[in-house]
Order: sequence, then structure tokens, then C-alpha cells
Amino acid sequence: MIHLDYALSTSQEIKKNETFDSKVFNFKLAADKINEHLIMPNEIFSFWHVIGNPEKQFQKGRTIQNGKIVEEVGGGLCQVSGIVYHISLIAGLKILERYNHSVDIYTEASRFCPLGTDATIVYGYKDLRIQNTHAFPIKFQLEVKNKHLHMTLLSESKLEENKLIFSIEEVENGKKVQVLNSSNELINTSNYKIIPELIS
Repeated sequence: MIHLDYALSTSQEIKKNETFDSKVFNFKLAADKINEHLIMPNEIFSFWHVIGNPEKQFQKGRTIQNGKIVEEVGGGLCQVSGIVYHISLIAGLKILERYNHSVDIYTEASRFCPLGTDATIVYGYKDLRIQNTHAFPIKFQLEVKNKHLHMTLLSESKLEENKLIFSIEEVENGKKVQVLNSSNELINTSNYKIIPELIS
């Protein structure tokens, strides 16, 4: 019998926009798929392996493609992959594959996650892959409630919580973000372009 008695959690606001209802639909469908998936020791969590081809079940939503904001099937799912990535950083999990967005379209007021904790995904091209290097099972638990995404990482033994440190540097036409863990070790470096007319 597996008992997942320990938890680390984080939450993000679901921002209102013209595709809000479709976005919430997509989030709830993604949660159903993620929540039934137990990650055993040494197993690799692949976002697209768990979610499947978005063309088959998901609705259209807003997404960034080639530096432009467009609507496509599965739009908004990058907020789900982002919160999975964010909790994985907090838990110190091993990240095998992750891509940041190429463009930062948010102000600090409109941002729903810390810059540097996003994870863009493109079916068949860009995935988010995370390995459970622990000797016990873990599980991502996603809930959509009160216009927020709530992510909990459940585990059989206690995981140490990383207090993430963010270093943001203004560079030509953009920003360079470095994320460090509690031990001041570099976790990732993300580079973003700033296109003023896209900022929301």
C-alpha cells in the first residue's frame, strides 16, 4: 500500500482573457490526466505522454507562437506545464527537458508565475520531462478552484523545500533570468525578448 502523506504546494491565478472559459476547460481536462499518474522511482514524467495529443480533446486558447499571440487547440496548457515545472523546482526534482518562452508578454501586475519558472510546450517538438530520482513514489495533484490553479506534489517521504532565488538582468531587447536553489546553486538560465506591443 502506497501512502503519499507529504506535500509541497504552490498556486497561480488564472488570468481573465477572451479565452478564459476554454482555458479553464483545458486546465480541468489536464488535471484529470495528471492526477491519475503515479511517478515511480526513476520513472520519467513526460508532459505530452500524460496529456496526449491536444488536437483530440482540448479547446482553443491563447498561446505564443513565433513571437506572436495566436489561438490554437490546447492554448493555455503552458500554464499547466509551468506550474508542474515550478513545483518540481521547489521540490528539487531532476529536470531532463524544459524550454522557457522566447518572449515575456507580462507586466509584474499581470504575471501569474515568477519569470524563470515557465515551461513552454509544443506537441511533438517541445516537452517537459522530469525524473523521480527518489526511492519512493511521487505524484502531481492539480486542482482548478476559485480562478486559481493549485498544484501539490505528494510524496511517500518528506521532500526538502527549495527557497528559490531569482536574479533578473536587463539585457538588450530583453531579460536574462537565473534561478538558484536554497544552496545558491544555479538551476536554470532563461532568456526572454521584450516586444512592447505584445505586453498585456
